[in-house]
Amino acid sequence: MGTHLVTRLLFGGMESAVNRAMDRGGIADITTIGRKSGEERRIEIYFHQFDGVYYLTGRPGRPRDWNANIVANSEFTLHLKKGLTADVRVVGEPEPDREERAKILLRVLIESWGSEPEKAESRLDEWVDGAPFVRFRPVEES
Repeated sequence: MGTHLVTRLLFGGMESAVNRAMDRGGIADITTIGRKSGEERRIEIYFHQFDGVYYLTGRPGRPRDWNANIVANSEFTLHLKKGLTADVRVVGEPEPDREERAKILLRVLIESWGSEPEKAESRLDEWVDGAPFVRFRPVEES
């Protein structure tokens, strides 16, 4: 399914399989543009949806190339692949507000990854300070 068709489905005012797949979150691939090379880079990643907003994150630790690539070039492609195959053009941005990151990361740990709430809360500062984190949305084509 082409990106243009996917974008029309997302913004055509009708409920679609793409909307439902995105709202479930889960495993997908993303293709970013390398900040240094300018070449496409594709990786598998877990994405989340909470209250109608989409997020990418990873475990704390070393910096992630995908995160730096999105900071340098905010448009990327989300490749849905579990139950539905579709490419969706999206635009991402870091979440600068620490409290907002904490709120979403706590939900990621508990709701998406099944951590015990007490354990998630005890590690939350580590995640907020060290995990890559991007909020994204589909790009509406004109």
